[in-house]
Amino acid sequence: MRILVAEDDPVSRRLLEVTLRKWGHEPEVAQDGLQAWEALRRPDRASFAILDLMMPGLSGIEVCRRARALGQPAPLYVILLTARSETETVVEALEAGADDYVLKPFTPDELRARIGAGARVVDLEQKLAGRVEELERALAEVRELRQLLPMCSYCKKVRNDGNFWERVENYIGTRMQARVSHSVCPECAEKFLRDDPGLMGPSSQGR
Repeated sequence: MRILVAEDDPVSRRLLEVTLRKWGHEPEVAQDGLQAWEALRRPDRASFAILDLMMPGLSGIEVCRRARALGQPAPLYVILLTARSETETVVEALEAGADDYVLKPFTPDELRARIGAGARVVDLEQKLAGRVEELERALAEVRELRQLLPMCSYCKKVRNDGNFWERVENYIGTRMQARVSHSVCPECAEKFLRDDPGLMGPSSQGR
């Protein structure tokens, strides 16, 4: 899984990067809040982010708040790293859109467990988004099928919404507020009326 890591402390940042690679993830590194914000604005952003709470430029809370405000459809799971355990800080982080938080200094086992829990949430959200997309395609196909007009191959009557068969001119007249006049196209005039020139109107005889 690709994970955005935003940490201004170079030692902590390197430790997170190495640890995530060891666990089989692909870390994307940001050195401050502004770099993290730019990374999360991209259409191909990572679906998982670990943000330090206190960073130059933008705090982890502000980065999270801005990312949520984008309203991108792709899932995003955010873990905030903080050395502050005050209730007010935790509440602010969660209200800004963070999904979880880890207190510094953290143990690798705890971080790995929380990443695993977040990865399961991201996987479920991605599967749900895929099902929603499939449902939308199915609904579009249903709407397209409803626009098809069944016509009898013999009498050329059409089946209306009430499952009754009626003449095409009646169907058009009741739904389009249009009047249908009958005429003869040049091909039919040549095919059916060629032996009786009297029945062929002036417009038909010349074609």
